[in-house]
Amino acid sequence: MPLLHALILGFVQGLTEFLPISSSGHLAIVPWLFNWDDFGGNSSLENSFDVALHLGTLLGAIIYLRSDIARYSKAAFQWFASRGPLTGDAHTAVFIGVTAIPTGIIGLIVLSFTKDLGDRIWLVATCLILFGLVLWQVDKKKTTKDVDQLTLRHAIFLGSMQGLAFQPGVSRSGVTISAFRLLGISRIEAAKLTFLMSLPVIAGAGLVKIFEVEIPSEWIPPFLIGMGAAAISGWLSIHWLIQLVSKTNFKSIATYRVAVGIFVLLLLLFGFR
Repeated sequence: MPLLHALILGFVQGLTEFLPISSSGHLAIVPWLFNWDDFGGNSSLENSFDVALHLGTLLGAIIYLRSDIARYSKAAFQWFASRGPLTGDAHTAVFIGVTAIPTGIIGLIVLSFTKDLGDRIWLVATCLILFGLVLWQVDKKKTTKDVDQLTLRHAIFLGSMQGLAFQPGVSRSGVTISAFRLLGISRIEAAKLTFLMSLPVIAGAGLVKIFEVEIPSEWIPPFLIGMGAAAISGWLSIHWLIQLVSKTNFKSIATYRVAVGIFVLLLLLFGFR
């Protein structure tokens, strides 16, 4: 794999993991669009590279969100030790933990049936369009709830919605933010909670696949370049999205999703790719 390809794919992974535009969708579209065949049909090596990019993204997210992670972890441990009322930060921490359960169950079911959900580019493009339109519409909803008002039922619903993102093109952050907005949570809170919800899922997915990782010595430089790019761009994507939603809505992101999806479908329709 050329180092430039590793750099581009790492940057794409990190940037699109937290922006609600689908990292897996873009990682399927970019090599398809430029006709890259870096892995030569070696699915094991491709999966290993995918794990490396996700671990790089996870590192960037942990660095950016370290104060929130420490805050909610401390609150959860204190609540567990005291068994007091489940309120405030402890409520949020437990809520985030519960969302990972349905997501993980859906992920295990998906992995048991298929290894590659991104090989149907038309489906990836369709999901970009469909869930972009969903984000556009639900983002019009007014803020009606605080985080403390979210219940166990809401956590299961949000975790289930997050599980839909195992299909490339849906977007984990996109579908989760949409679900939060549908429930009446503000854009900023929806984005922050979505980022925190994604951490155990990304870590869990990495742990599931880590035992299958095999890296030939000549592939170490591309892996390191990809991981580094994913970590940096993952940090930046969180920062940019928080800045964006503090000033405006998700219309521009939804428009981008729809435009990319239509572009890919047109390429397929007219036989350019």
